[in-house]
Amino acid sequence: MENNNNKITMEKIVSLARRRGYIFPSSEIYGGLSSCWDYGPLGVEIKRNVKNAWWQAMIHNRDDMVGLDTSIIMHPKVWEASGHVSGFSDPMVDCMDCKQRFRADHLTTENCPNCGGKLTQPRQFNLMFKTFIGPVEDQASIAYLRPETAQGIFVNFANVLNTTRKKLPFGIGQIGKSFRNEITTGNFIFRSREFEQMEIEFFVKPGEDETWFKYWLEERLNWFSSIGIKKENLKLRQHRKDELAHYAKDCYDIEYLFPMGWSELEGIANRADFDLKQHAHHSGNDLTFFDEQAKEHIVPFVIEPSSGVDRTVLAVLCDAYCEEPDKDEIRTVLKLHPSIAPYKVAVLPLSRKEPVVNVAHEVHSVLRKSFPTAYDDAQSIGRRYRRQDEIGTPYCVTIDFDTLEDNSVTVRDRDSMRQLRMPIDVLCQSIAAKLSGELFEVLPPGGKHWLGF
Repeated sequence: MENNNNKITMEKIVSLARRRGYIFPSSEIYGGLSSCWDYGPLGVEIKRNVKNAWWQAMIHNRDDMVGLDTSIIMHPKVWEASGHVSGFSDPMVDCMDCKQRFRADHLTTENCPNCGGKLTQPRQFNLMFKTFIGPVEDQASIAYLRPETAQGIFVNFANVLNTTRKKLPFGIGQIGKSFRNEITTGNFIFRSREFEQMEIEFFVKPGEDETWFKYWLEERLNWFSSIGIKKENLKLRQHRKDELAHYAKDCYDIEYLFPMGWSELEGIANRADFDLKQHAHHSGNDLTFFDEQAKEHIVPFVIEPSSGVDRTVLAVLCDAYCEEPDKDEIRTVLKLHPSIAPYKVAVLPLSRKEPVVNVAHEVHSVLRKSFPTAYDDAQSIGRRYRRQDEIGTPYCVTIDFDTLEDNSVTVRDRDSMRQLRMPIDVLCQSIAAKLSGELFEVLPPGGKHWLGF
């Protein structure tokens, strides 16, 4: 992936994420825990913004969707019915010398153990984390941390249908944590054992599934573009017949051009009627939909768009990362979409003297009522601009001694670095318009126009 002739590497992304408080290694003071990550003050904001953007577009903006939040620990029979207990596994091999563990189906001549040691015979390794409910750790108390959020939706199908009175086609969306005891992890937050999913199960009449499948492929591609990811860095890849899940009628991955190459960002599957039939069979409950026109009970087909929150955050960071020449140095900037940026605006007083600081605090107090706003008065104004550029803040507002005379401030645009003088009384309205992509015109005394940047 190229960006302004500078190669974007995962090392650069990890360095920036650590330096600016986006993501830290988990339990770092104890040496860390492999493939576990903590989201810092800025990271938690960008993660919330990604989830909010998804929820707004997929749930709130649609009449055919409702939301759900199901338990992480479910009845163990859920995972027997879904096939996870017997079939959710990967082939595993161990190196007899270095004791490292590998997925057998991922080993090639290029990525065999560096030590050259002999490998054990492949054996199946179940990816679910096992735990126990209650004080006694025996066979009867075994439970699992969910490896996906989808099953929580399927087992609540009848509950949602009875309480919302939805008609086909309709969908149920959920955002939540999942856990997989992956054999191999890596590439920062791309693959970890604890991760968060944004999943939709969209229920349709049999025979209408292919039309809706095509619809969701386009809908989900457009959503990633709507949060600022470049279209040229996204593509669809259809699963081969030999890699389809046993229940899937069809499946595509939305892939993103990460620093390590094209990799899955989201999976969109036509799961047919497998899940509802399985849970109806194992639970003995009716999980059909009564079609009033045909006067018959039907088992809906399911289209499942399933994306990872953490992978989306990583894609957003990679796509926004830029290194640009600026005079005698390189400017590092995160050109985040305004809806995803952790701060929308930063207030930067040019002096720590009381009159200027007082006005700066007043401006900050007004802006923070409408936007997540940073206040930064440490170091030179140039260093502060660079800091906000790396954070990804779209606009900086500078308060100087002239502000005391003309009641105006200087607004700097992150991407173009252009600066504009603007009256304080239109500042909030102007920034709100810019963040929403609208033009906002100010005609102050003297006749000069402020048309934005």
